[in-house]
Amino acid sequence: MSVTKTKKIFKKMPRTNFQDLLDAGVHFGHLKRKWNPKMSPYIFMEKNGIHIIDLHKTVVKIDEAANVVKQLARAGRKILFVATKKQAKDIVAEKAKAVNMPYVTERWPGGMLTNFPTIRKAVKKMNTIDKMMADGTFETLAKRERLQVTRQRAKLEKNLGSIADLNRLPSAIFVVDVQKEINAVKEANRLSIPVIAMVDTCCDPTPIDYVIPANDDAAKSIALVMDALCGAIAEGLSERKVEKEKEVASEEKDAAQVPGKRIRSRKNVSEKATEATAE
Repeated sequence: MSVTKTKKIFKKMPRTNFQDLLDAGVHFGHLKRKWNPKMSPYIFMEKNGIHIIDLHKTVVKIDEAANVVKQLARAGRKILFVATKKQAKDIVAEKAKAVNMPYVTERWPGGMLTNFPTIRKAVKKMNTIDKMMADGTFETLAKRERLQVTRQRAKLEKNLGSIADLNRLPSAIFVVDVQKEINAVKEANRLSIPVIAMVDTCCDPTPIDYVIPANDDAAKSIALVMDALCGAIAEGLSERKVEKEKEVASEEKDAAQVPGKRIRSRKNVSEKATEATAE
């Protein structure tokens, strides 16, 4: 088999392995009596009163969602990760932070999307407090005022610290547990923001644009899906960095051919590429 054919086959391989999904317990749904009939297309069978999710469809849906987030990351867009349930919050926070994406793992701030300007004001308030601490203004306050400001800063950091860099509405949101994060889903639907979600057998998949039928209670299941999506985001960011480097190198080459035109240094090229990845 030629190298070219091998590369083509590799590109078509799924991001997640069927056996890995099985080992992580992604196929375990909820009790039969708690099921939502709208999830029937994604249910393989019922065993011992528990619905079993069709992992063949899960693999396809994970790949579909991964391609979407990869293209968004490549275009410099942000994907907001939402997971406030105990077994998911630490996993989501760690993996979203690794790819420089915003996330909400504490209480969902009501109106975070539909009333985004107000949320931005709260974030600016937090930045203002940081400036006060940096320039020494904070030390000039009375002891009681310093205590109040410190408590306010801690509260803002807990609820909004993870979205401090989100300067505009996200291009998509990823949700773990549709029922628990119903407010986030409703706000995204209202603003026509695409929703990607892990949907268990007890949930309604109707408001979700990219359904990933999966067990949303097991930590291993959540980690496996997050690995696939964040891996795709990392690829998108890497490709964006390469494109920026090529673009700047091309500009540099064109500038070199024009007499008297300023030529950018290699240092500037590298800095611009780094900035593109951090966006």
